[in-house]
Amino acid sequence: MKGICPNCEKETDIKLIHAAEEINVRGELIKVEVEFYKCSMCGEEFEDPHSDHDPLDKAYREYRRRHGMIQPEEIRQLRKRYGFTQSEMSSLLGWGGATLSRYENGALQDDAHEKILHLIMDTRNLLNLIEENQDVIPKYKRECLIKELRLAEEESYSIGRILEERFGMYDPDELNGYRRLDLSKLFNAIMFFCEGDGIAKTVLNKLLFYADFKHFKDYTISITGARYARIPFGPAPDNYDYYFAVLKGYGEIGVEEIEYGDDVTGEKFISENKPDLSLFSDTELKILAEIKIHFKNFSAKKISDFSHNERGYKETSNGNIISYKYADSLQI
Repeated sequence: MKGICPNCEKETDIKLIHAAEEINVRGELIKVEVEFYKCSMCGEEFEDPHSDHDPLDKAYREYRRRHGMIQPEEIRQLRKRYGFTQSEMSSLLGWGGATLSRYENGALQDDAHEKILHLIMDTRNLLNLIEENQDVIPKYKRECLIKELRLAEEESYSIGRILEERFGMYDPDELNGYRRLDLSKLFNAIMFFCEGDGIAKTVLNKLLFYADFKHFKDYTISITGARYARIPFGPAPDNYDYYFAVLKGYGEIGVEEIEYGDDVTGEKFISENKPDLSLFSDTELKILAEIKIHFKNFSAKKISDFSHNERGYKETSNGNIISYKYADSLQI
C-alpha cells in the first residue's frame, strides 16, 4: 500500500507488519500482538498515529484477566449504572480526583484499589458505603440510590439462591470467559435478542454464544459469564431451558409455537418488556448490536450449520463445555 513515511518524508510503498512482543507488567512478561508499518524505501519502521491498536492496553487487559481484576469498562459501567459522577464516586471511595478517571481510561489499578472495586461490585457493599458516607452524594439522589440498591439486593438474593441451589457457583475461568455468571446480564441479553418479532430458540442460543465469545475475543472477558455446551444443533448456554423458564415465569418473554414443515415444530420467544440496557458497558452493547445485525437474516438451520464450523464446536465432545480459548478462531 502507498503511504507517507515520517522518516524519509516521501510517498512510497509501506507494508503493515504484525509481530509478537513481550511487555513486562509488574514483573510478568505478557506476549501481545503489535502492528507497525515498514517503509520500502528507507527501511524504517513506524506506528500509525491514528490506529486504535494499543499493545500496552492489550497487555494490561491480559494481566487483569489472568488475575481476575476489574476491567476499565466495568468500572465505567458501574458508575453510570447508578448515575455517579466521577467526582461523586471518587469521594465515595476516598480516592483522589484523577485516580478513578485514570482507571476508567485504562491505567492498571493497584492492589488496594482493586480490592475496593471488587467489594463495591457487590450491591450490598455499595449500599453500605453509601449509607455510611451520607455527605458525599446529594440527599435526594442518595435516597433514590438506597431504595434502588435495596430492591436490587432483594431480587439478586432470591435469584442467586435459586441458581446456587440448582447449579452451584463456579469461579471465573476459561469455561465462562473469566466472569462469574451474571444472571441480570444474561436475562437482559436474552430479552434484547427477543425484541421485535421474536426469535427461534435455536437462533437465540447461537446469538448468545456469539455475543459472549466475540466480546471475549475482542476484550478478553465474556459479557454474561455463561458456559456454553456442545449440543447437536450447535452451541447453547448450559442449562438454557432453565433460564428461559425463569424468564417465562416472570412474564419477561412470551412463547409461540412455530412450524418448520414435515410436522416439525419449534419455539419462538418474544420479549414482553424492554431489556435494561444500562446493565451493559459500551463494548458489551456494541457487540450485542453487531451480533444481532450480523445474523438478522439467518434461519435456524443456517446459523446452526454456521456454528458447526466453529473450531471450538468441532474440538469439543457432545455435552461438554466449550472453552473460551477457542474465541480467537471465531469466524466473525
